[in-house]
Amino acid sequence: MGDVTDTIDRRSQAELLSLAVHEFRTPVTVVAGYLRMLAREHAGPLSEKQRKLVEEAERSCARLSALVMEMSLLSHLDSGEGSPVRETVEVSAVLDEVIASVEEGRDREVRAVRAGSAEPVAVAADRLGLGESLRAMLTAVLREQSEPGEVEVLLGTSPDGSTVLVGIGRDGEASRIIAADYRGASLNEYRGGLGLALPIARRRIEQYGGHVWSSATGRALGAVGLRLPIKETRS
Repeated sequence: MGDVTDTIDRRSQAELLSLAVHEFRTPVTVVAGYLRMLAREHAGPLSEKQRKLVEEAERSCARLSALVMEMSLLSHLDSGEGSPVRETVEVSAVLDEVIASVEEGRDREVRAVRAGSAEPVAVAADRLGLGESLRAMLTAVLREQSEPGEVEVLLGTSPDGSTVLVGIGRDGEASRIIAADYRGASLNEYRGGLGLALPIARRRIEQYGGHVWSSATGRALGAVGLRLPIKETRS
């Protein structure tokens, strides 16, 4: 009964998000168009102060447009329509790419470091989607750090070798989060300043047959852990 209720709730949420996307998209597009016209001085020359105001408004409008796109993607994931593209993805390589590209925390001397296994381990996933999901989780953990230091991104496997495990945290939290019993644990995904990146990440990981959870409750996120089934390879 619980699974049926969850499915109905997810579909209702998807429908609501789809409606919101439809209602937001047109006015955001119109505002963006008028701002471009102002920036190009179609309505007359701008003073330096006016130009800066228009540029700031354009940046905010671009963020709104990105949020509408995220809402559309979240609606699609919640609707359960279609299946994600599956390919053989080597997790260690994706983690290295994500760590090298994340900018969050550098201004506060907080950096992400790789730990654990560097051995190739493959999962069945969409490489781009998996990378974006890992980037969202790492960014969220880095954003919470107020003191300089290192955030560990730990890669391992389950004792039976059937599951790849990734832990993200500092001061030993990465190893503790993947050693914990994650069943029943969930991800505190509603974090300010990240848009819908974490809810999208969780749903993507679940589509790949995995699970995401965090160590803290309330408004804090704490460490983040995820598991994915290892793809069997035939020799």
